[in-house]
Amino acid sequence: MSQNYEDRIRRVVRYIHDNPAGDLSLDRLADVAAMSRFHWHRVFHAMMGETCADMVRRVRLHQASLMLARGDLPVAEVARQVGYPTPQSFGRAFRAAYGVTPLTFRKQGVPLVALRQMKPEEFRMFDVVVEDCDALRFAGVSHKGSYNGIAAKFEELAALATTRGLWPTTQGMAGIYCDDPSETPEADLRSFAALILTEGAEVPEGLEVQTYPAGRVAKLTYKGPYSNMSEAYHYLYGRWLPESGEEAADLAPFEVYLNSPIDTAAEDLLTEVCVLLK
Repeated sequence: MSQNYEDRIRRVVRYIHDNPAGDLSLDRLADVAAMSRFHWHRVFHAMMGETCADMVRRVRLHQASLMLARGDLPVAEVARQVGYPTPQSFGRAFRAAYGVTPLTFRKQGVPLVALRQMKPEEFRMFDVVVEDCDALRFAGVSHKGSYNGIAAKFEELAALATTRGLWPTTQGMAGIYCDDPSETPEADLRSFAALILTEGAEVPEGLEVQTYPAGRVAKLTYKGPYSNMSEAYHYLYGRWLPESGEEAADLAPFEVYLNSPIDTAAEDLLTEVCVLLK
């Protein structure tokens, strides 16, 4: 796929993430891509594995789930901010995607409190395994700001991997999260959306590289929406690590995504949260 097509797809992905309440009609997205409506629809669907409408709905509901889990905005305002004309239409779409109403989802969410404020009984229990891990190479793009905003980087990276035919040289996708959001201002949070390169694979042009040495890794497999991932970190850092006698190495934790929200229900998403140990 030519650079021209890659740029078009990435431009549209960014636009969808940046304008969830805006005009995301097929005609408008075709204008953003600078391609005819007829051809753009087919190019996007063929390359991304979902239609423009599917991506718009998925991104809007994902952003809504983050707002519901992390704030106290009225449901009607959440609906407005992600482009739904009424709370009723938003509620139907949200329930279809997440299996519960927006209010029920909010009640089930995990409050984002600092680890030191949590009591032992507040931790949800997870299984954590310690495994030997080979050296890893991550190729991707940096993000600064709210961790919620990295979703757009992942969409762009997936588009790049698809248009360049990179998937055979990767072991999947991962995210590296460098700062503690309970201690670092949101605007200063650093993260990295990445492809996990296979051994010997060349680094794709235009991507940055980060490496992790071989070693022992504490691994927690989380099942559920990305918007509730904080509970996995709360348990791993606030309960398991102190009780295990282990000490984390001086490298940021990373997440490995075992399936995709494109074809997997939110409650069935599987994510490995990994911490390299000393």
